[in-house]
Amino acid sequence: MYKRSGFLALTTVSIVLCTAGLAPTVSQAAGGAGDGNGSYADSNGLTADDVRLINALNEAGLDLGRPGKTPGGDLPSATESLRASTAAGDRVTPPAEPLDRMPDAYRAHGDRATTGISNYIRKWQQVYSHRDGRVQQMTEQQREQLSYGCVGVTWVNSGPYPTNKLAFASFDEEKHRNALENTSPRPGETRAEFEGRIAKQSFDETKGFNRARDVASVMNKALESSHDESAYLSNLKAELAKNDDALAAEDSRSNFYSALRNTPSFKDRNGGNHDPSKMKAVIYSKHFWSGQDPSSPSDKRKYGDPGAFRPNQNTGLVDMSKDRNSSRSPAKPGESYVNFDYGWFGDQKETNPDNTIWTHANHYHSPEGGMGPMQVYESKFRNWSSGYTDFDRGTYVITFIPKSWNTAPAKVKQGWP
Repeated sequence: MYKRSGFLALTTVSIVLCTAGLAPTVSQAAGGAGDGNGSYADSNGLTADDVRLINALNEAGLDLGRPGKTPGGDLPSATESLRASTAAGDRVTPPAEPLDRMPDAYRAHGDRATTGISNYIRKWQQVYSHRDGRVQQMTEQQREQLSYGCVGVTWVNSGPYPTNKLAFASFDEEKHRNALENTSPRPGETRAEFEGRIAKQSFDETKGFNRARDVASVMNKALESSHDESAYLSNLKAELAKNDDALAAEDSRSNFYSALRNTPSFKDRNGGNHDPSKMKAVIYSKHFWSGQDPSSPSDKRKYGDPGAFRPNQNTGLVDMSKDRNSSRSPAKPGESYVNFDYGWFGDQKETNPDNTIWTHANHYHSPEGGMGPMQVYESKFRNWSSGYTDFDRGTYVITFIPKSWNTAPAKVKQGWP
């Protein structure tokens, strides 16, 4: 847990970010430089036009995460659907799958298992779909959500479109300061490249994930016996104070204390129905680029903004209010970068982060388009967190879902037996 002491230093190893089509290198696994495995486009066989369409759809999706846009995780409005369809062009909602059809085996390689979207729907129906103990068929609305790609996997499991308000990360200020003072740019590396690389290497995704999981655990303890929001907040503050956690001092109007009431399913008749004891805190992850401020110098948009999206050193919270879903700007002609990647974790109980499983995808579903059909991945943490050059930030986000939803089983087996 994070303590109140202001001088707390978060010791970290270097950051390695986002999903990778290949297993991480030895240096990455050991906490080395971890500059990534190339671009997302190159690793997934995407053209510049493919990336443009993916980013346009993702940027259109930003509206879906704004308050009041999709209460309860509803489908986009007609205007939003038109904008998203125009952006994606060839995105297709996958067909329904019979409830009694069992999934085929996943294709496993190293720390990743892969399957098609229809087979994932069949697995979801058998394993994740339970509501109040009953297996359910994935609805057209849920299949529409899923078709958005990586964010679709998180969306269909979390209910509302991800809003990323309770994001956590870990940044080692001392390591960052020492690296800036005692190392020099590599041959041919500009100062902006150097500062962006050092900032990236001063994050630690494992510590950020563990911080989010610790906080979620405290939240779940506070939820257990709370039948109204006031009781939940009192229990939460008491638990945090008992652990001398700096989050106890967060302003009562902060995202941290208002998160539950702002979760659509908390108010839903079939969700929490205003009863916190019916909810549980779960986790997903987002990888993205730091240089998103259109008014900042172009070098920051190309090589990263060292000061952007750093966590509060006492709480670990990351201010995501300036996240515009903007992609990294190309530094050279022909470069093309994807703007984000999501991975779903849920509430697995596996204690070793390296053995946890993250569900994500390659791109939106385009079976007749140039990209082809959407592939769904189940990756172990080292594979999920190994880096593409598209991203230099990795956050671990807490959201709430009803306890009756089984979209976050206690243990996930990679692939399918």
